[in-house]
Order: sequence, then C-alpha cells, then structure tokens
Amino acid sequence: MIHISIILIHFNQPNLTNQALESLTKITKKGFKAKVIVVDNASSERYRLPPNLRRSWFEVIRSQSNLGFTGGNNLGLHYAIEKYNSDFIFLLNNDTVIDKDCLINLLDHAHQYPNHGLISAKIYFYPGCEYHKASYGSQDRGRVLWYAGGSLDWDHLAFFHRGVDELDRGQFDHQIESDFATGCAILIKREILEKVGTFDKDYFLYNEDLDLSLRVKKAGYGIGFCALAKVWHKNAGSAGGAGSMTADYYLTRNRYILIMKHGRLKDWWVGLRLMVGDLRSGNQYKIRAVWHFLGGQFGKQPLL
Repeated sequence: MIHISIILIHFNQPNLTNQALESLTKITKKGFKAKVIVVDNASSERYRLPPNLRRSWFEVIRSQSNLGFTGGNNLGLHYAIEKYNSDFIFLLNNDTVIDKDCLINLLDHAHQYPNHGLISAKIYFYPGCEYHKASYGSQDRGRVLWYAGGSLDWDHLAFFHRGVDELDRGQFDHQIESDFATGCAILIKREILEKVGTFDKDYFLYNEDLDLSLRVKKAGYGIGFCALAKVWHKNAGSAGGAGSMTADYYLTRNRYILIMKHGRLKDWWVGLRLMVGDLRSGNQYKIRAVWHFLGGQFGKQPLL
C-alpha cells in the first residue's frame, strides 16, 4: 500500500500547529497509509502533541537549531524516507487547515498525470486572513483564492499566484499544470527527491519552492495543480505575516539568488535594475538583503 509522510514545520506557534493537526485527524485515508511528522524547528518551548492529538500516526522530531523552511523540511524529508520508505511526501504549512479529501484528490491527480513530479492543492485564504478583508462579505469567507497555480514572468522577474484575491467560481478548475508549486501544500513524488535533491539551503525561507520547481522542470517533469484538493491558509502566520521584516528581507534577497541560479543573461539586466530600485527606495531590510546577496551571504542571516 502507498505510504505518505505528511510534514509540518513548527516554530513557536502551537495554536497554529494544533489547528492544522486537528484538521489532519479528519482526512480520508483510502488506499494509503500516512504518518504525520511535526518538525519542531528549535522553538523556544519544545512542542508536544496535546492529548487529543496523541495518535499512533503523529510524531514530533526536533531540531536543535532553527533550520528555516528549507532545512526543517529537508530534515523531515530525510527522516520520512529513511524511516518509513515513503512513496510520497506531502508538505503542509502549519498555518493551514486541510480539507478531508485533499490527499485523496492529490493522489488521484498523481496517478492520472504520472509525469507531474510536484502537485499543489488549490489554496484559499483562511476566513478573516484575506489581504483585503473589507472587500468581502461574510458569505465569501473561505472562498477567496490564495493560490490556483503559479505563473513565472521572467521578462519582469515576477512570480505570482494565479487567482490571488479572486472569489473562487471555478474559473481555474480546468487548469492541471502550473509554472511552479507552492510549498504551502505540495505533494512530492519520492523519485523527484532522488533525482533533483531536496530544498536548497541557500534560501532558508521563501522562494525555495520556486527553485525546486525549476529544477524539477529541468529534469523533464511537469508541475501539477489539483483544483479538487483544497487547503485554507492563514498567510505567513509563522513568519510574522506578509510585509514583516522577515518576509521583506528573504523575499528580496532570495529573488536575486533565484536569478543567479536559473536566470538568463537578459534576466540579469532586469535584476540589476530591480537591485538599484531596492537600494534607492527600499526599506532597511530590502537594502540589507541586496548587500547580503552581493556579498554572498546566503542561508540564515541575522536581521537586527
């Protein structure tokens, strides 16, 4: 029988993690076995499963240092494959709630499209966590899209989610492929990890999923999008929220790392123009991000 390891990274947000795990207790497990692995990424207080979540298919492993999204997931990936010989890995942000049939639908997609090495779910904003809360009525909560596939615009070095901020009316349900998969909720075939490796530790946090997607495509695989698989996301709940100093720094620096590793010569000219703009008008974290990139300061960096 197929084995899936479900990996969540926990860092100092037990209420978020507990709610994500509670939603996982309700998933439909038909035709596969599952193990939920919580990677405690050196939280200030060791994470322990609450009594109602102490089940045989839940476990916690702990890192002694904060390895970021990249290192924390890599720790979980190696652990899952070595201990459970998993056929698939499902990475899920801890600031999410998952639909009970999400994994069943992702597996169906994987069987129907065997060349898709990474498959992302359709992701909504968790009710009340929308970017523009005042724009939506109570009847729209939970139906506002956060991700319905991803698009890459190399001409402008823009990487964006399809459908973000739109009400879901089924307008993306015909899509089965994406330019990139989001690490928020992604099913990964084991053979992919064996061929292209795990997340690149240079990123630490943000854009590592873009990098992995590009490596997967270079290896000849497609990136899938499964509209039937649904997840609700609280949007950077573990990283201080969108627009935080952490997000500003790593998104800025890692955009240039991505260009360095995957861009063409003409992309570098666009990147140079963006760097100048960040240095002239960016906040202190964006400015620091540019200088750190130019100085080769990758991976985890102090922000204060």
